[in-house]
Amino acid sequence: MLPVRPVPELTAHLGFWLRMVSNHVSQAFATKLADREVTVAEWCFLRALYGKEPTPPSRLAEEMGMTRGAITKLADRLIAKSLVARKASEDDGRAQTLALTEHGTAIVPDLAALADRNDAEFFDCLAPDERETLERLLKSLAQRGQMTAIPVK
Repeated sequence: MLPVRPVPELTAHLGFWLRMVSNHVSQAFATKLADREVTVAEWCFLRALYGKEPTPPSRLAEEMGMTRGAITKLADRLIAKSLVARKASEDDGRAQTLALTEHGTAIVPDLAALADRNDAEFFDCLAPDERETLERLLKSLAQRGQMTAIPVK
């Protein structure tokens, strides 16, 4: 008979606790955005375009760590909501660029305030030095793991 190896509880894994917190923070933010009829992925897209000149979809895909197809789908949804405009590039009429519309530009600060409020709800219980440590550790793990894609799900 083979020896039975002990199996730790789910809660013995750091990944469990990261996922627990991440899921709750993300779901609360998604709920807040849904009240504004925007998804988390759309928010990330809007924020990526905010304050920029018209940008080719390929550059946006690279910056966000997404496929061009995913960028096109998001752009189409945001164009339908009149938050993003697609235009022919001034340099090359065959190429296209994406830019926020006036309405898209106007709502980004409000959505950013929702993100700030969501962060405050979950992390204001931490002392400033605890929050700085948590942020530093998470950034370090992301950097070591070469995690560069913007998390949109």
